[in-house]
Amino acid sequence: GILMVGPGFRDCVSSPGESPSELRIRHELGAGDSVDWHLVWFPSHEELPTPEHAPTALEDAVTQWEEWSGSFEIDGEYVEDVRRSLLVLRALTYGRTGGIVAAPTTSLPEDFGGSRNWDYRYTWLRDASLTIEVLADYTTPENALPWRDWLMRAIAGDVAELQIMYGIAGERHLPEHELDHLSGYEGSRPVRIGNGAANQYQADVVGTVMLALAKLRDHGIEEDEYSWQLQRHLLAYCEKHFDRKGHGIWEMRGDAHYFTHGRVMMWAAFNEGIRAVEEHGLDGDVARWQELRARLREEILAQGYNHEIESFTQTYDNTEVDASLLQLPHTGFLAYDDPMMLSTVARIERDLVDEHGFVHRYRTAEGLDGLDGDEYPFLICTFWLVEQYAMAERLDDARGLMETLLAVQSPLGLLSEEYDPTTKRLAGNYPQAFSHLALVRAAHALAYDDHGIAPPTGERG
Repeated sequence: GILMVGPGFRDCVSSPGESPSELRIRHELGAGDSVDWHLVWFPSHEELPTPEHAPTALEDAVTQWEEWSGSFEIDGEYVEDVRRSLLVLRALTYGRTGGIVAAPTTSLPEDFGGSRNWDYRYTWLRDASLTIEVLADYTTPENALPWRDWLMRAIAGDVAELQIMYGIAGERHLPEHELDHLSGYEGSRPVRIGNGAANQYQADVVGTVMLALAKLRDHGIEEDEYSWQLQRHLLAYCEKHFDRKGHGIWEMRGDAHYFTHGRVMMWAAFNEGIRAVEEHGLDGDVARWQELRARLREEILAQGYNHEIESFTQTYDNTEVDASLLQLPHTGFLAYDDPMMLSTVARIERDLVDEHGFVHRYRTAEGLDGLDGDEYPFLICTFWLVEQYAMAERLDDARGLMETLLAVQSPLGLLSEEYDPTTKRLAGNYPQAFSHLALVRAAHALAYDDHGIAPPTGERG
């Protein structure tokens, strides 16, 4: 049933099958006024719940969040921006299961009036893993244990059936369908529920998970009997799919390809398995993993880097660049100031950075993603460029771009997935874990240079 309590009407209780299809309540407020309004769902077989005293509940919540956000130190010049982003990442974590949603909304458009509208209310292994890396670096590593437990439950069973995303309680069946009766935000149709990307193969996902779990080990979190066993199974999954093409970090809905970023992330998966054995004393077939890592490195340098254009490429079979290439140094595959990386950055600046300094994921006009329409620059990609600038000692460029990004935050310090610099509007689902975790990493890179704190990533092989 549903219990509704608020000003201007009597307590209203509905039973299953009797819920009103529409409920309108009008109550006028003056400046400084506040009212309590409760909407409570409860199982119909249970007794009617008693609504909490709202002021007390609010006070308790504020106290809890203040205590959590004050339990760790933040270095650098962007302390409050980082603190706000960490709060957002924590708030995107479902307390009952440890699942971390990509965003709490669905179908807020990437292109106003267009069709690029997706449901982000699920736990992507990639997004959650990147979030855990950030939380482990800035808060306490123990904050990541609920997510590791969620991961163990979600992937329980046959790793061969691994998905790239799950529901917040580990649900596997996430069929995508369209709500044709809804016009969408500012006419942006369709409104979608579920996400068809759940059934894609994306070669980068296991590497992202392995990097996050390695981060926990490096912070002193010990493996239990199941967590390391799971990681060995994940590496076996990588070996089984070693030659398989995928749809990439951006979940392209066109044909599968060998995405350079995805191949590097597979390299990172084996690299972290090797590190776990060599540096943490865990057991594993390190000789086999070393062989596969070496094969991947040779392949990536031969097919993922184009010497004619002096750049890593989006896929092995095209000469486009992709903002995900900015992540290669984060894995330890090469240094931020490696000449191949610097020339790739120059190509990204030429092809993907707009006149305002914001970074697009890729050139949508090439049609590789299989979708109509365009999209705005991605905030995570632009923060990645800040991080790259900082770690390659282009500090003026890094700070200038960081200030540009911070200026687009909402009054509450929140960020969506994309930004339209022409109309000065945030676009896409909101608030977005990707954008906030990237803000923290960019600030961390600048703080590393200024204050000598631990770098955002170490050398990993």
